[in-house]
Amino acid sequence: MAEPRHNTSSPRRVGVREFRGNLTSFLRQVEEGQRFVLTSHHKVVAEIGPPSSEVAVRKPGALRGKIKLADDFDALPADVLKAMENEA
Repeated sequence: MAEPRHNTSSPRRVGVREFRGNLTSFLRQVEEGQRFVLTSHHKVVAEIGPPSSEVAVRKPGALRGKIKLADDFDALPADVLKAMENEA
């Protein structure tokens, strides 16, 4: 994939209906660095653009081995169990 270019011009205004109808095309432009302001009935409702550099990429398994469950995690205390049985 090509390096995204950063567009320093002001965001292009696009109606929600037009954006929805051409979603793939608009998302491709976002990947290239373009920003859009989405409008509905001439009112700005959203902005869309490339993610900031601050967005962290999630790493599956990053917490493996760091989270411990108590041995009695799935055991109900006797009073809670009794209350639940009496409701049935």
